[in-house]
Amino acid sequence: MIRSLANDDYARVMEIWERAVRATHHFLKEEDILQYKELIYNKYLDLVDLYGFVDEKGVLSGFVGISGEAIQLLFVDANKRGTGVGKRLVAYAVREKGSKTVDVNEQNQQAVRFYEHLGFVTTGRFPVDDAGKPYPILSMELKTKKSV
Repeated sequence: MIRSLANDDYARVMEIWERAVRATHHFLKEEDILQYKELIYNKYLDLVDLYGFVDEKGVLSGFVGISGEAIQLLFVDANKRGTGVGKRLVAYAVREKGSKTVDVNEQNQQAVRFYEHLGFVTTGRFPVDDAGKPYPILSMELKTKKSV
């Protein structure tokens, strides 16, 4: 089930975020992870509409943050990767909320391939991320809804 998330969910959201980042963002330095963690908790979560996937046991296991037509955040608990949670969250963002774009770390090739599999194509590249760090960002746009 996918439901809207609120401030009460932020502690679990941050657990998911950190576990996911540590499992997939091996290119980040520890100090970067800590800086991003603070930014996400204190700023970014409040700038998006946040939705979470709750499993059959009632446990929040992934979330998506949406702003306008853009998926701004998508993270799945590390122990739930490969179970369809991410795909369900993207499908919800696309079908229910009209999402059409996403920015993804170029160095996170698993994420790039995931979005390509769902019909997103790269439309631009930025040499640094929003925090000015040297982690290139790919802008991607949904061209086909065949897999979503």
